[in-house]
Amino acid sequence: MSSETWTVKLTELASCGGCAAKYSAARLEELLKGFVPVEAENLLVGLAPSDDAAVYRLDDDRALIFTLDFFPPIVDDPRDYGAIAATNALNDVFAMGGSPLLALSIAAFPEDLPIEMLGAIFAAADEQVRAAGALLAGGHTIRDEEPKYGLAVVGTVHPDGVWPKGGAKAGDALFLTKPLGTGLIMTGYKQRLTGTQPLERATRWMRTLNKPAADLLRNSGPNAVTDVTGFGLFGHAYEMASRSEVALVLESERFPAIDGALDMARKGVRTSGDPRNRDFAAVHVTLDRVPDALVSLGYDPQTAGGLLVSLPRERGAALEAEFERAGLFLRRIGFV
Repeated sequence: MSSETWTVKLTELASCGGCAAKYSAARLEELLKGFVPVEAENLLVGLAPSDDAAVYRLDDDRALIFTLDFFPPIVDDPRDYGAIAATNALNDVFAMGGSPLLALSIAAFPEDLPIEMLGAIFAAADEQVRAAGALLAGGHTIRDEEPKYGLAVVGTVHPDGVWPKGGAKAGDALFLTKPLGTGLIMTGYKQRLTGTQPLERATRWMRTLNKPAADLLRNSGPNAVTDVTGFGLFGHAYEMASRSEVALVLESERFPAIDGALDMARKGVRTSGDPRNRDFAAVHVTLDRVPDALVSLGYDPQTAGGLLVSLPRERGAALEAEFERAGLFLRRIGFV
């Protein structure tokens, strides 16, 4: 069912949508400085340093992954919204090297929103959770004028199989498993600067789980993995570099873009998250004759983006061959 079937446009109820609604990374860093990190023998990943999810070891063979993600609507079709929001939350588990087990809905909706729209959001989320190999087993809903939806997800991983954000090593090759530009395209569409084809392409990527990519990566032993979401490629690359105490060299001419995204960047389209990402990462980014459109692509907040992978360079060719055989997207974008 297309969004035109519904009498309410979800995006008109939100001041911003998707991962562009994230709290400023710079302010978040400042906020977290006031928290004393929890120290516990079995807390493998917490706030010191933080990562894409928390990880708690149960025994020598099992650890639990905990994550939480929700945001206002980025699209008008409620089924797309539910699927994208669910995908974005589930992908944090894949970014840690784990498998989702159980999910709970987090929902805030206006009371006058048609019940059929709410049902479509929940049904699409349930479908994505099942496709990820997990179960949607409940949740919590409150009243709010601005719609918000997402998931709290529990996953499992072997304690020795956790993929840290901070494990990149000098000499590694860097890969992306999805093209960039969801924020540019969604904003451009909202401003009526682009048609439905780029919107459909961006929506398809945002609905794509990172499960198949993560399944192939497990055989390759990556040193560091994170998913590229609201802080943009440059923001998440900076996090990986700083946590790993290395420098990342990104080859901008190799940046993959969803068809239509660079057109929007050249037209001056920017999301509300773009300036916040620049505030966070620009001081750590050195640009060498990079075209403005590619700079904007690097700062563009992504929703349900792909994995940024740091992998020993000698394993790169084999990984590319595996992804090609599986019909999955993979692009080398630089090195450590």
